[in-house]
Amino acid sequence: MVVAPKSAIHRSSALMNHLARLIRMASEQELEALGLRARHLVALTVMRENGGATGQQELATELGMDRTNLVGLLNELEAEGLILRRRAPQDRRRHIVELTPAGEERLAAAEAAIGAAEDEVLGALSDRQREQLFELLQQASAGRAPDCAAAAAEREPEC
Repeated sequence: MVVAPKSAIHRSSALMNHLARLIRMASEQELEALGLRARHLVALTVMRENGGATGQQELATELGMDRTNLVGLLNELEAEGLILRRRAPQDRRRHIVELTPAGEERLAAAEAAIGAAEDEVLGALSDRQREQLFELLQQASAGRAPDCAAAAAEREPEC
């Protein structure tokens, strides 16, 4: 029998990776049922946080996306009626992207569905334990801002 060195006994990166994978898979299933992908959810969330409307250039910068790739993403959202694009009245070269009421509804449904997926994966934990886990994860990640755009692009190269 091989005994793990004491320093390796409580390493949790593999377990965190496994839980993240379970939550991601469950979330992707929920999003797929709503006709969304993770990149759609991120864009809609950023738009909502910006008051429902933002400049297309500013959105590309905030999402860390190339403008060309953003156009494809916005085309998908617009085809679903989740956003509207229009020219800025003060500068006709500039595009404004607006979250529609349907986009707000779909975003709320997606957030509820993802919450249910997380509840399922973390269901063995009490509310207190989940809050503690959240606080520990926040503490561990403090000062280490993730590059979510790069991570999403790795999973979905067409981003």
